[in-house]
Amino acid sequence: MIQKFLNIAQKLQWIAPLLTRLVLGTVFIESGWGKLQHIEKVVGYFESLQIPFASIQAPFVAGCELVFGILILIGLLTRLASVPLIGIMIVAILTAKLGEMEAFTDLFGFSEFLYILLFLYLIVYGPGAISIDRYLCQRFAKK
Repeated sequence: MIQKFLNIAQKLQWIAPLLTRLVLGTVFIESGWGKLQHIEKVVGYFESLQIPFASIQAPFVAGCELVFGILILIGLLTRLASVPLIGIMIVAILTAKLGEMEAFTDLFGFSEFLYILLFLYLIVYGPGAISIDRYLCQRFAKK
C-alpha cells in the first residue's frame, strides 16, 4: 500500500514545480503590470517608505517583476529569474513590513516571505519537467 502511494507520488512530481511557477509567475506579472500602470502612485509609496531614488526604483522594480514573472511562468531561466525577485521581496519586508513585526514569527505570516521560500524551492529543485528550461537542457544535452 505504501509503495503504491510512493509510486503515484513519484509520477506526479512534475505538478509541484509547475503550479509553483504558474502561481508565482502570475502574481508577479500582475504586480509588475499594475505598478507600471500606476507608476506615479508607486513612486509616491516608495517615497513614503523613504526608498532612495524612488522615481528610478519604482519603474525598475515594476519592470523586474513583470519580466522575471514572465520568465518564471514559462519556465525560462527560472533559477536566475528567481534571484532578483527574492531581493525585491527582502527589500519589501525591510521597508514596508518591518514595522508590523512584533516577533520573529510574524515574518512567517507575510506573503513576501512565502514568495521567498517558493523562489528558493525553484532555485534548488528547478522549474520541473514542464518548462522551457527542461526542454532546452534535454535538447542541448543530446548534442
